[in-house]
Amino acid sequence: MGTVYFEFRVIGNSMRVAAVDADTGIEVHVIAPTATPRADMERLALRKLERRLDRERAGG
Repeated sequence: MGTVYFEFRVIGNSMRVAAVDADTGIEVHVIAPTATPRADMERLALRKLERRLDRERAGG
């Protein structure tokens, strides 16, 4: 996987994190409490993006 961009947006008491793969433009989102450490939110979003990219490569 190449470059991944993260976007953080506060919505009420939650944080919406977008992870975007720079090569494909595929984007996934996760929502976590605002008290969750930023590194944990990034890790969760990255894992979700990796699963999505694997599915895309497998043809689904």
